[in-house]
Amino acid sequence: MPDPFPPLLEALARHSIGGPAPMHMPGHKRNTALAPYLAALGAAWDITEIHGFDDLHEAEGILKESMDRAARLWGAQRSFYLVNGSTCGILAGIRAAAGHGGKVILSRGCHKSVYHALELCGAVPVWLAPPVDESFGVLASITPEQVRAALAAHPDAKLLVLASPTYEGVISDLAAICTAAHAAGVPVLVDEAHGAHLGLAPGWPAGAVAAGADVVVQSLHKTLPSLTQTGILHQQGDLIPAEALARQLGIFETSSPSYLLMASMDGCVDLLERRGGELFARWQAALASFDRAIAGLTRLRVLCHGADTLQKHPGLFAHDPGKLVISTRGTALTGPGLMARLREEFSIELEMASGDWAIAMTGLGDTEENLLRLVRALVAIDKSLAACPMPPAAKPLPLPPAVLPVAQALELPCEEVPLGACEGRVSAEYVWAYPPGIPLIVPGERVDRVFLDCCARLNRQGVRLHSTGGTMPRALRVLICASHSTSTKGD
Repeated sequence: MPDPFPPLLEALARHSIGGPAPMHMPGHKRNTALAPYLAALGAAWDITEIHGFDDLHEAEGILKESMDRAARLWGAQRSFYLVNGSTCGILAGIRAAAGHGGKVILSRGCHKSVYHALELCGAVPVWLAPPVDESFGVLASITPEQVRAALAAHPDAKLLVLASPTYEGVISDLAAICTAAHAAGVPVLVDEAHGAHLGLAPGWPAGAVAAGADVVVQSLHKTLPSLTQTGILHQQGDLIPAEALARQLGIFETSSPSYLLMASMDGCVDLLERRGGELFARWQAALASFDRAIAGLTRLRVLCHGADTLQKHPGLFAHDPGKLVISTRGTALTGPGLMARLREEFSIELEMASGDWAIAMTGLGDTEENLLRLVRALVAIDKSLAACPMPPAAKPLPLPPAVLPVAQALELPCEEVPLGACEGRVSAEYVWAYPPGIPLIVPGERVDRVFLDCCARLNRQGVRLHSTGGTMPRALRVLICASHSTSTKGD
């Protein structure tokens, strides 16, 4: 017998058959005969906030019931559905906590949406530089000691922001970090976009809600069965009130939320309530089969999988087993090269690639056969690789020196300069290796040789660099102001 429709989808299905004449938005009027694409996209269930279907921003009916079920599932005090992805939740959470001009302690490894929030709020950042895992070169865990030192040095901080797990699946000791922050009266916002599945079943690392974070923002679509662009924000405690978050979500989230997206989230919650244990167990079994099958790899390595263990990575507090970070270090193959070979030779599309590693993301929908298909491809590639000298242990790159706050730098006159001629100048824009969207430099930081060498290395390895103005890697926008020109290079 097929599974029943979840509540919101059931209501939409009934409405599409016998509902009243739609003298309201959207303009397709649920007329799927108008064009084939409308039927394919489910337009018969695409409505606006009409009687009986609640209002996301003032929920008191079917949407409130769905979000309350989500809060119980994740153990939060209150949960908010996000139809603008995790980005709008991060913008709203930072604005609600930091206000305008507040000081924010944050990991430099945060997603670019966090930087955009700092810009919009005129916030003053205090950077936490993540350590680097020496053998794989990925950013390691932010430590409680780093956080305690930053809190002691900046007692006026309004907020602490961390990404855990990171794009590479690295998890920080959030319980100890939240304890330290709360002792100083500082709330914690965790960008858990990649970890909506954590803590929902035995055998998986605990999530940020259980660790005590005040605001947790998750992308449901990244690892759980929900449509792209769906996310959720969890709130608990009184350091960042739910009412303040709701007000900011009213600013940063659309006032015309898609019922197809909301039905997707409602369906995800319903599925996890009814069959979560079974589905998580299947996912774990598939990952266990993957681990056993890659034990014989001799050139490629997979972070914390197969022969590689967490104990070999002292800088990692924990790792999300759902992320498969495949290292090519010690071979002539780059991360983008591995990604290309998997696509062209084996018809497997990875999530992203960096200099000498690439990421295969798994999710609740993965099957054992899906992962074993990846195994067969990796084994074949592994056999084709010759050994090369292992590069030196990866070291953290020092942050470019800050000259001006981000918001101030963005308001000053700038010019486009060839990248090779930018040393000593002050950047007027962001530069990202995207994905994952972590800035290599932000507006107001001085271009130094370390940054330029990093850009050159990533280019050689085939990693695409993006900048606000779209001119990378050819050129960079830098400030014109004479006091921040090359003459101040040694300041």
